[in-house]
Amino acid sequence: MISNTKIQKGNILIGKPSMLGDITFNKAVILIADYNEEGVVGFMINKPLNEGLQNLVHDVHKDFKVFDGGPVERDKLFIIHSVPELISGGIKITEDIYWGGQQQDVVRLINQGEVNNNQIKFFLGYSGWSSNQLQDEINNEVWILKDDITNQELISCSDTSFWNKTIKSLGGEYLIWSNAPDNPNYN
Repeated sequence: MISNTKIQKGNILIGKPSMLGDITFNKAVILIADYNEEGVVGFMINKPLNEGLQNLVHDVHKDFKVFDGGPVERDKLFIIHSVPELISGGIKITEDIYWGGQQQDVVRLINQGEVNNNQIKFFLGYSGWSSNQLQDEINNEVWILKDDITNQELISCSDTSFWNKTIKSLGGEYLIWSNAPDNPNYN
């Protein structure tokens, strides 16, 4: 469902097709990881990079996809996961999704095969907004705020087709958007 309520941790932002050619957020699906009076932190969950985890964390012996989390702090690696009982130090986003945790736990669990890509997701960078900026963008219909995507979908979605699936699930006027090209000039 589309939410008319205020932004909360765990909400999903769905980027509308951009007529201005915004490459970063065009067709983005973003999980809101934190929301407070200082601002908003989120992670694009549907934009994989051409960079594997082994290239970034050399102690890891199994490769995982790494996603473009957003344009802020692109030199830092972030995680969301659904195994707080295994990865200590995470910050609760939803009942089943946590942000961050102890890196040594993550490396050990991956190397021992105790976590998989349905339980953990890696990001370079994050998406951020100042305190009222995101609410203004939602009010100006830059984003659709959604609150009913399952926790499993948040971690397991693996590519940009998730945006199409999410837009189609809204029905009505949004159905035509699922066929919008990445670059409106191609239309």
